[in-house]
Amino acid sequence: MATVELRFSAQPEHVRTARLVAAAVARRAGVDEAVLDEVRLAVGEACSRAVGLHRSHGITAPVRVVLTEEEKAFSIEVGDEVPSAGAEGSSGAPGARDATDEELDSEGEDEMGLAVISGLVDDVEVTSTEEGGVIRMSWPTTPVTVVP
Repeated sequence: MATVELRFSAQPEHVRTARLVAAAVARRAGVDEAVLDEVRLAVGEACSRAVGLHRSHGITAPVRVVLTEEEKAFSIEVGDEVPSAGAEGSSGAPGARDATDEELDSEGEDEMGLAVISGLVDDVEVTSTEEGGVIRMSWPTTPVTVVP
């Protein structure tokens, strides 16, 4: 099981780099050529979402992208460090937080990004904890035949 980990500062200009790296690693892992555009788009959406969340919450930690080549699948995890709504908010009560207009707008964009990802990827899982969120996506691979 080969793994590539990418971390980048929450700047929109780095999303393109993440997309290019994801497509290259997916191709090497044996993801079908016809699916590579979906990989690029899904990673772009997931990374843009993480960048937006970091920026709207003032988080300076890097966005994490973990690309894993498994025996019959290729998976990508995009992680942010924004605590879930169940984490303690600014008022100290579990689940409570003071939302600004900007945060409410970003929540709408967040839901739209998740809808796009769900439309692109058959196997997607979104989790969120007090430590942050992760979008895990996976695609089947075909064995790469080496010609001597």
